[in-house]
Amino acid sequence: MSEEKMERESHERREEDEEERTVQTSSRRREEEEEEEEELERLRVKDFRYKVQRELIGGHTPISASSSFTSSPFLSSSLHRGGGGAGGEDDGEEDEIRVAIVTIEDESCPSEPFGTTQLETANQITRTEDGGDKVKEEEEQGEETEGEMEEEIEEEEVANSDEREEEEEEEEENAEVTSPSPHLQSQMKRKLDHGPDGRPFPSGKKHCKGNGYLSPSSLVPATPTTFGDLRLANGHSAQRRRVTSGPPPSGLQDWLHMFQTWSGPERLLALDELIDRCETNQVKHMMQVIEPQFQRDFISLLPKELALYVLTFLAPRDLLQAAQTCRYWRILAEDNLLWREKCREEGISECASHHRRKCARPSVAVSPWKSAYIRQHRIENNWRNGDTREPMVLKGHDDHVITCLQFSGDLIVSGSDDNTLKVWSAITGKCLRTLTGHTGGVWCSQMAVATVISGSTDRTLRVWDAESGECVHTLYGHTSTVRCMHLHGNRVVSGSRDTTLRVWDVSTGRCEHVLTGHVAAVRCVQYDGRRVVSGGYDYMVKVWDPETEACLHTLQGHTNRVYSLQFDGVFVVSGSLDTSIRVWDAETGGCVHTLTGHQSLTSGMELRDNILVSGNADSTVRVWDVRTGQCLHTLQGPNKHQSAVTCLQFCRGLVLSSSDDGTVKLWDLRTGAWVRDVVALQSRGSGGVVWRIRASDTRLVCAAGSRNGTEETKLLVLDFDLDDKKKETD
Repeated sequence: MSEEKMERESHERREEDEEERTVQTSSRRREEEEEEEEELERLRVKDFRYKVQRELIGGHTPISASSSFTSSPFLSSSLHRGGGGAGGEDDGEEDEIRVAIVTIEDESCPSEPFGTTQLETANQITRTEDGGDKVKEEEEQGEETEGEMEEEIEEEEVANSDEREEEEEEEEENAEVTSPSPHLQSQMKRKLDHGPDGRPFPSGKKHCKGNGYLSPSSLVPATPTTFGDLRLANGHSAQRRRVTSGPPPSGLQDWLHMFQTWSGPERLLALDELIDRCETNQVKHMMQVIEPQFQRDFISLLPKELALYVLTFLAPRDLLQAAQTCRYWRILAEDNLLWREKCREEGISECASHHRRKCARPSVAVSPWKSAYIRQHRIENNWRNGDTREPMVLKGHDDHVITCLQFSGDLIVSGSDDNTLKVWSAITGKCLRTLTGHTGGVWCSQMAVATVISGSTDRTLRVWDAESGECVHTLYGHTSTVRCMHLHGNRVVSGSRDTTLRVWDVSTGRCEHVLTGHVAAVRCVQYDGRRVVSGGYDYMVKVWDPETEACLHTLQGHTNRVYSLQFDGVFVVSGSLDTSIRVWDAETGGCVHTLTGHQSLTSGMELRDNILVSGNADSTVRVWDVRTGQCLHTLQGPNKHQSAVTCLQFCRGLVLSSSDDGTVKLWDLRTGAWVRDVVALQSRGSGGVVWRIRASDTRLVCAAGSRNGTEETKLLVLDFDLDDKKKETD
């Protein structure tokens, strides 16, 4: 028994010795850590002193501690606390604190927490053991320096006074964004209570020793090293949201201490294993804590030029959504040059300054280019989707056929076989005046601004002023019906059943040239100011030089009458009753392509940017590339026309086609898909006809009627910019 007792006592002594050694080892380790922290603190203080001295050399002026330094609520508290019990631990050692506050300028980001803050530098404050504050001899020297520096500052302030006055209005406008909030002031205060790395100073240690200053960099958050530092830098409390599920588990602190002793890779491995063992709600909790700390408004942190460059990569729809994020994003998203580039990409060349709308917030200007883009987008949406509004109906010409249709601006001019032309207001729908003078039916017309030229079966052309209704000139010369004409600038070229073409000066009414060479009626003509191209019932297409009256080329190949022409200065395109379309080189006269596919007469064509759209009596519309001769689309299918196509227009990437079936259809030029029926007469399919259409970017005018009395003769006007006009009226 005695041996067992001795062995037990010996074992207990060994355990006590081991515990004592463990305690001593832990104590030594803590002492070593404290010594290391003290050494790091001394290095930081030395670095602070060097930086502050450099700031002072750069022009910051020391001032006495009794000045406005103590008026700052988030600085004075840390100074008063520094003179407490901590100063009594060092026998006679003085605790000196110098604080340098620098100006923080915010030039690019209105959403940053600080705007322009007036900064000061505090002179040293010496605290003794008994708590009394003495002003050292250095303060006297500081006061002398202060006087000199204050004089310099006064001179500088006088020199910069004009600039400050100019900035006052902008500072007042941004005061709400740039002035520090109480929450941010408390952050500044808490920052002074912590070391530069964001951790609290160790108990019993002074903030600074010797002649050190608090560096200006101490007012700016240091780079976070742990997640807790990141939360603190983001303005969140160091105390994370706790899970109220009960007391912490035993051994938690030992586990955390063990985690801190591991290296970075070891921590990652441990976290990976830990996550694998977590349940879904636990992972969700981690995400709710972690994710907000890594969310950044990077746009507001970038210089304005870089932020705008980033926004150029957004689509216009995304830019409009970005403008709703915050006030600063709205300012960026309203940049006029940014929207000008977006308009250029969409082919919008006109800045809609006259359509500029007022913003509900007067401090944010609306970009005129943005307004232009939004307006064009709204108009295109109205074209494609339509609305519930009924078209405006203009009734006239009794039961006669409307043979020609023109419109310019807010004026519409219709010509009829009742020998008259009528001028209508596209806004009110009223007939402003009736142009009378022809003694035969009007078969063709052209219009530029308020000048109208008409051709009739009475063998004359007449020049009208649509504003006054006056007939300015009557042009005599043709000996048969004037069947076609084309106006360019101040000249109009007319073609007649008398087989000739005549070039007229509109301003004087004089016939300048007569072009002869066709052997049958001239049915169509094109004029670009340099060359005249004509097609006739003699199956021929001719290219003329109007100045010399010479026929440069006779384009032979069609086997029936030529009914339609297009000419863009490079290519001549002719449509014939022989069902073919031919593409000719205007300079050489050679046939480049023969476009086949239609089954009947090609009654109308439109050529733009090497894209040709043709309408045919076989009820189809085709889209061609004149450079390759390829048919890109045939506009047909379940929604195709049920009768001959009478007229064509295309703009804004859309094709409009009218037909004897009483409809006007809208097609997508790029895909060839049917979009919708823009107009559908009540008598469609039973005699109702749409004879002519004319379209601009914002309006469509249709001339409709019937040949059997089922539909009265009328004009239909559809306006796709009504929303904007309604705003202007209001």
